[in-house]
Amino acid sequence: MFGFLSDTWRTKSIGLISVLTGYFLFANFITKFISEGKNELIMVPIIIIFIEFIIRIKPAANSKFYYLWTVVDKIRIGAIYAVILEAFKLGS
Repeated sequence: MFGFLSDTWRTKSIGLISVLTGYFLFANFITKFISEGKNELIMVPIIIIFIEFIIRIKPAANSKFYYLWTVVDKIRIGAIYAVILEAFKLGS
């Protein structure tokens, strides 16, 4: 939380845009698969593996890939929020 407050406006805005992009993409993605009702048994493990892969490959803070990883991690956070919100909307 305090790291967010001390960051620059550029970092804050890119982080916020990344979270909202992840939410938007996965909210639409989930709605599409719920309405179709196909390939759920294949897509759920792929999504879980993708999310775990993002968590496990965290580079060092001084790496040149760290900034890209933070953007992808924020997209992941937005996607998880979309999944949880969709579960609450469905009542499960």
